[in-house]
Amino acid sequence: MEPLFPRTTVGGVSLSRMLIGTNWLLGYSHTGMAADHMITQHHNSKERMFPVLNAFLENGVDTIMGPLGGNELILSAIEYAKDRTGKNMILIDTPIINVEDSAQGRREAERVIRRGREDGATFCLLHHSSVEQLVNKGKATIERLDDYTRMIRDNGLIPGLSAHMPELVTYSDANGYDVETYIQIYNCMGFMMQVEIETVSSIIHHAKKPVMTIKSMAAGRCTPYVGLNFSWNTIRDCDMVTVGCFREEEVREDIEISRAALEHRFRDLEKRSSPNQDQAAFGGK
Repeated sequence: MEPLFPRTTVGGVSLSRMLIGTNWLLGYSHTGMAADHMITQHHNSKERMFPVLNAFLENGVDTIMGPLGGNELILSAIEYAKDRTGKNMILIDTPIINVEDSAQGRREAERVIRRGREDGATFCLLHHSSVEQLVNKGKATIERLDDYTRMIRDNGLIPGLSAHMPELVTYSDANGYDVETYIQIYNCMGFMMQVEIETVSSIIHHAKKPVMTIKSMAAGRCTPYVGLNFSWNTIRDCDMVTVGCFREEEVREDIEISRAALEHRFRDLEKRSSPNQDQAAFGGK
């Protein structure tokens, strides 16, 4: 039996260092509508999502990230997986909230945050599209962020930031905002990254809190072997890598590649298929 996947601690909670991404369950391919439809047509029930979640859980990868609050399909799949396996799952919700500076805006934001708690989330990492509206680059601040982190704490959740804009990490650290972790885009191709890879790597290494990296395979633009080896070998021991998979076979491959990267060994996987397998260049495994 394989040992469980390595873990880290965020806000006092033990998390698997590999996080389950949800784009390839919910239909956000970053490719096009055809791929989006392929995903949603396949993962159209809790039973169809279960093999992917189960493959992660078999290896001790029990932490899932995404816009979970209010999403009945993925929430039902999580509960189904917990019931079928007898294993718990830790939910990281990334809600989109109303950040309008008004009483109505605050009521709407708190309603969304509360929904995440009611749906079983442990963490609330405000979605980048909401938080970036609060950024004041001239002052190097995130205006009124404390209002929302207080709402998160009051609802019994652990606060963090989804930081597509890398300044969110540096501004938050500099101003001592009440957040326990950051989501940051980070991959070997610079896909969707707002500044060069070297700068984001430095931001991650100097962050005061653990960082959850996303887009590790650049939404399919590089192979898992390349993307995962880059990520695991250029982050800290406290940081995490988010991995989205369409099928359970992909989960098992990505976990083996990741284990090999962390153990500094060669991965133990079958060779890829080819019309002619009998080629000297294919060598061994």
